[in-house]
Amino acid sequence: MIKLIASDMDGTLLSSHLDISELNKQAIKTAAENGIEFMVATGRGYSEARPVLNEAGIHCGMITGNGAQIFDEFDNVLHTVSLEKETVKEAMKILEEEDLYYELMTTEGVYSNNEAQRIEKFAILLSENIPHLTFKMAIAMASTQLKMLPVNYTEHYDTLVDDPEVDILKVIAFNEEGAKRFEPALEKLHKLMNVHVTSSGVNNLEINHVDATKGNAVKYIAEKRGISMDEVFTIGDNFNDLPMLEVAGVSFAMGNAEDKVKEVAKYQTDTNVEDGVGKAILRAIEENL
Repeated sequence: MIKLIASDMDGTLLSSHLDISELNKQAIKTAAENGIEFMVATGRGYSEARPVLNEAGIHCGMITGNGAQIFDEFDNVLHTVSLEKETVKEAMKILEEEDLYYELMTTEGVYSNNEAQRIEKFAILLSENIPHLTFKMAIAMASTQLKMLPVNYTEHYDTLVDDPEVDILKVIAFNEEGAKRFEPALEKLHKLMNVHVTSSGVNNLEINHVDATKGNAVKYIAEKRGISMDEVFTIGDNFNDLPMLEVAGVSFAMGNAEDKVKEVAKYQTDTNVEDGVGKAILRAIEENL
C-alpha cells in the first residue's frame, strides 16, 4: 500500500491551461482519506508553485527547483541543496557565450534580467500547451499570468550571486529552438563539477547541484516519515522526473510523457489534459499497487 505520493506539476498535475482539474483534486482528497500523503515535486520555485496549489485549495508539502528545496505543508523549509557560487558564475558565462536567455532561482525567489524575454518565453510555453492559441494571444495571457507569479528583476546577476545572504538553487535557460540550440552549451556544462543538468521541457535547460534531484528529495522525505521506497508513488512526464521515477516502488508516466520516461516508469496513465494524475492515484488505491 502506498503511503506517499510525489507528483510533478507542469505537463503532469496541471492541465494545458496550467490549472488542476476537479478529478485530480478529488483523487488527492481520496488519497488523504486513505492516509496517503500527497506532495508536489516540481522544477518550479516556491513562489511559482504555491499560488497554483492555493488556488486549487491543495495544502501540501513541496519539492521545488528539481529537489533543491523541500517545504512542508506549512511552508517551512526542511532541506536546501544550493549550487556553489563559483559554479554558478561558470554556468552563467557558458550560457552568455552561447547567447541563451536564463534566469536564477534563489532562496529569495526567481530572478530575471529581462522582463520582455521572460514574457516571451512564458508565451511560448502557453502556445505549445494550448491548441489554436495564437502567439499574440499567448503574449497577452503570459503577461497576465506572470503578474500572479512573483518574480524579481535585476540588471546584474553577478550582484545577486555575490550576495552572501542569497543561495542559488537553480539556473534555467530557455530557447524556442529546442534541444539542438542547447547542444554547444551542454557540452561545456557537463564539464563542470558537481552539477546535474536536465530539462522539464523541450525548450529549457536546468542546472542544479548534483545532489539536487527529485529522486534524492523524495528519498529524504520518505526517510523522515519512516516510509519504505516501495511505499512511494511518483508520477511525471519529463527528464527531470526520471530520478524520482527510478527510486519509487510505484511509478507512473503520463500519456504525454517523453519516451524515456515511459520506458523507466512501471505504469502509464492518461495525459495531463485527461486527468492522468487523478486516474493513476485512484488506480493505485483500488489495485493496492
